[in-house]
Amino acid sequence: MTARPMTSRPRIRLVLVEDNDTFRTTLELLFAMRDDLEVVASIGSGEEAAQVCAELQPDVVLMDYRMPGLNGAEATKAVLEVCPAARVICLTASVSRQEIDELHAAGVVACVTKDEDFEHLLATIRGGAGA
Repeated sequence: MTARPMTSRPRIRLVLVEDNDTFRTTLELLFAMRDDLEVVASIGSGEEAAQVCAELQPDVVLMDYRMPGLNGAEATKAVLEVCPAARVICLTASVSRQEIDELHAAGVVACVTKDEDFEHLLATIRGGAGA
């Protein structure tokens, strides 16, 4: 009897969109410790998101809601126009019911608050990527 080789799953290609440099860098470091995630871009504004996603075609976009310029819902619409296969997950400090409705209407598949457990965020990303 021969051992069957383990097949590795493709890594989830992730774009981070977060205007807080310290928080964004922390997320990058935490995600880098996960074998199944690859941060392909880390940017600080919603204005950059569509261009970066059009070029890199990520599996998941982790999108802040409150940013200068475009908010998360506006940036999500722009991203999904150029990268319709991407799954956008909103990560925000707080969000109202009206903002959640706006995010879902824009195409966000999930909304996670920044004070939730990191493992919950990871599970949401993996679920959003279809993993």
